[in-house]
Amino acid sequence: MIRAGERIFVDTGAWVAIAVSADRHHAEAAALWTELLARGAKPVTSVPVILETFTDLQRGIGLPVAQAFRVALSATPRLEVLECTAADLNAAWPWLERGIHKLGLVDATSFALMKRHKVKRAFAFDVHFVTAGFELARV
Repeated sequence: MIRAGERIFVDTGAWVAIAVSADRHHAEAAALWTELLARGAKPVTSVPVILETFTDLQRGIGLPVAQAFRVALSATPRLEVLECTAADLNAAWPWLERGIHKLGLVDATSFALMKRHKVKRAFAFDVHFVTAGFELARV
């Protein structure tokens, strides 16, 4: 259950699913996003996730959708955007050495940031977060 004030990390896949009605996870993502905001949870994301999401939307759907995502971010209540420092990047590299199948650097930086900021749950649609020891937020 999502609790008021709970910090939940929002991954690229979740942002894309919210933004793209044709995405296979759109209905689930929209329901969870509505629930997260209604219950007063605090969405958390990172600069690398925003960069990846914007790029994915721009290349896959088009610039107008990517720009709409950018505008929606600034209107998102309680959104916390985590900076990714060189120290965070250094903390991410060991995640890539753990042998998690097809783990990307953005997810690895997400794990490092989640650990540092003590965020335990993620709004994501890939198993990498679970494999890394985090919980997935669900409705």
